[in-house]
Amino acid sequence: MRAYNRLGNRGFTLVELMMVVAIIGVLAALAIYGVRRYLASSKTAEAKNTIGNISRAATAAYQRENVSNELLGDGQVSVTPMHALCASAGGFVPVAVPAARKYAPNTKDGVDFNTGDQLTGWKCLKFAMSEPIYYQYNYTQGVGTCTSGATAAGFEACAHGDLDGNGTTSTFSRGADIQNGSVILSTTMFVSNELE
Repeated sequence: MRAYNRLGNRGFTLVELMMVVAIIGVLAALAIYGVRRYLASSKTAEAKNTIGNISRAATAAYQRENVSNELLGDGQVSVTPMHALCASAGGFVPVAVPAARKYAPNTKDGVDFNTGDQLTGWKCLKFAMSEPIYYQYNYTQGVGTCTSGATAAGFEACAHGDLDGNGTTSTFSRGADIQNGSVILSTTMFVSNELE
């Protein structure tokens, strides 16, 4: 009976408590790293989706038939419709990369994604964004500045971001070429410093 009472009053030793605290600390550190990486990865989805949307808009703009305005008499044939890419957008939206914060695009006519005309820029692409964004976007007809593999006959859609605000930017871009009257998109998106 005496031995039973002695073991029943026994508590945890200091070493056992220290091991439990150390294990909890390691698990917490792993969880924080995983959550940060998950959050950064979810933010990069914005750039990837938007670059895809700009590429689809440029492809659709090329596939639209542009014809000259003409009056046809009986038995006459119109001129051949032509396909053309939209000319480059006026620059990056926003002008500077938003460092570790979001930018709300200006929705007024002639500003941000509401620039260009029927043949130029964002209006030609019929592309606009009104929700706050983490990245800076651009569309360039021909070879752009983002190393996407675009050719002089094609286009490039590009995004730059600085999610952690340390001055190092990430780049996402996708290029295209025009071959035999068809838009040929690059097979993959160019990505540099994805989680910056």
